[in-house]
Amino acid sequence: MLKIDMDTIEVSNLNRQFLFRQSHVGQSKAKVARDAVLKFRPHISITAHHANIKSSEFDVDFFQKFDVVLNGLDNLDARRHVNRIRLAAGVPLVESGTTGFLGQVAVHVKDRTECYECYPKPAPKSYPVCTITSTPSKFVHCIVWAKDLLFAKLFGDKNQENDLNVRSSDGASSSEHTADIFERRNDEDIDCYGRRIYDHVFGYNIELALSNDETWKNRTRPKPIYSSDVLSDNQQNGNLDKNCSSSDLVLVSAMATLGLKNPQDVWNLAENSKVLLEAVKLFFLKRQKEIGSLTFDKDDQLAVEFVTAAANIRAASFGIPLHSLFEAKGIAGNIVHAVATTNAVVAGLIVIEAFKLLNEDLVNVRMTFCNEHPKRKMLLMPVEPFEPNETCFVCSKTPLTLEVNAPHTKFRDFIEKIVREKLGMSLPTVMQGNFLLYEDGDDLDEDERRNYEANLEKVLSKLPSPVTGGTSMLVGDLNQKLSCEINIKQREEFDEEKEPDGMVLIGWLQAPTDTENKASVQNGESTSGTGANQAMPSEIAEAKEAEVNAASKKRNFSELSNSSFSHPSSGKDKSSKNKETPCIGRSSATGCWINLLCMNSDIFSSKIKPVHGIRLILVIMLGFAFIPSSLSPCSILCHCGGFNCVRNM
Repeated sequence: MLKIDMDTIEVSNLNRQFLFRQSHVGQSKAKVARDAVLKFRPHISITAHHANIKSSEFDVDFFQKFDVVLNGLDNLDARRHVNRIRLAAGVPLVESGTTGFLGQVAVHVKDRTECYECYPKPAPKSYPVCTITSTPSKFVHCIVWAKDLLFAKLFGDKNQENDLNVRSSDGASSSEHTADIFERRNDEDIDCYGRRIYDHVFGYNIELALSNDETWKNRTRPKPIYSSDVLSDNQQNGNLDKNCSSSDLVLVSAMATLGLKNPQDVWNLAENSKVLLEAVKLFFLKRQKEIGSLTFDKDDQLAVEFVTAAANIRAASFGIPLHSLFEAKGIAGNIVHAVATTNAVVAGLIVIEAFKLLNEDLVNVRMTFCNEHPKRKMLLMPVEPFEPNETCFVCSKTPLTLEVNAPHTKFRDFIEKIVREKLGMSLPTVMQGNFLLYEDGDDLDEDERRNYEANLEKVLSKLPSPVTGGTSMLVGDLNQKLSCEINIKQREEFDEEKEPDGMVLIGWLQAPTDTENKASVQNGESTSGTGANQAMPSEIAEAKEAEVNAASKKRNFSELSNSSFSHPSSGKDKSSKNKETPCIGRSSATGCWINLLCMNSDIFSSKIKPVHGIRLILVIMLGFAFIPSSLSPCSILCHCGGFNCVRNM
């Protein structure tokens, strides 16, 4: 078994799996999981890698060593990457995810079922820019403002466009509010700088917004807040420990400096103000080298403290209830807290589907949804896998169409917004006709790199091989062994609010968002172990099932399975199968299904039968797992949030 994970164990990981203990905090997940499994199955071979699954060493040749991939990743980008490489390798995939009480397991077999990207996945929540910057009505709006605007402006890239820096309507008479307001002046006292920023964003900007009476006709008017209103002029924050190492992000804490201990306490306005000013001071005194390149990280204690305090002060200004640091961290990191029993059920389902694939029992593979409440009197809802989507650009090679204003759109924007962001290609190549317009990789020489960099600054119509309406480009990823054709359609105008990229990609599937998902300010993708946006509600499954049943042209998977088809492993010499196999599984369920894979029992000595959910929980929680004695030697690749395990069975 091979296990790959780039993460280390955190305290929050301990309540949702069964391999890690308090003493393991800070250690590699891959290596600790390996050691834990070997304690009860010492005779098996496990290789642990503290690495990223997107690393070039885990290429198509690597994936071809395995009979099945079990996926349990925590982000969409990595899931797409694994899906594409295993398609190129011709290896079946068992995909899975959990979100609180919800979960699902799906089986993907090349050319026989839909791939992971055949149908749209839920997009990260986004909010209208005007709501975030001007008229917040929910605490999440304040969190997004504090995280994506204020934190980014103070500690991230200073050159980014940012609506926080509102210019005075009369710059000549108010030099205090010119464009460099967020820059710390030479020899400016850090406390004075912090208060100046505080007064600008919570006082001056609010007063400026109030000057537009039309905005507040049907809304509650916000209250400007200045630091002098909350804190006395001579009031000082906590004492800074001069011996505190700047490399220890846990010790660099405004809460610790101020003597605030309980993260579940809701701070009042004065306490939030103190935390904000203290956090600014600590960033500049203890982490100054990082300023200019920082991005928000839910595991960065000082960043979470800053965002919590800033969001609460803004919430107080707009009459929105304040929240604790614990609550704010969950919102800022899109954290849906894991439920161990859900992970256990999903872990059991992963193993059951893996056994079916290894036994070449393709007729009985299922996509199963775990519901919070019974649907059709079932907590577990199995449905037959769906056949490949004929319009999927990943597995069906269907051309895409790009609507773009070619004479005005830079090639760089096309690469970043379309090729990398939407198509998820990490090492892209772009060709127009027989002309190579762009290539990325470590093996490029300096002349090639300069040539491609020069192309990035040109508009599409001025490239060496011009890209205009009616032409097409071939875009590919050398690492993922994926290519797709993009047909260009000229379009003159775009809606800046609804189409902020200035381009529209047609044929690329993204889930429709709700009424609030209208703009580019996003409450970023989940980074928790539960992968909040990966579990598909059973309603979607029902809708998809109805769609397939209604389409007379579509065949169900049973018909596909009964047609001429050989299992990916068929044709191989069974005696040569004794090799390492990737088994990719989600980190939150790792302890559960590793137990299932690695403990011996003859509970299911012949064909695997689905069992009731509660029985699955009991089987897993008691530590019983099953590997049929009739199962041929095989290899499984396990991947959890970057963590892989190779095991010979």
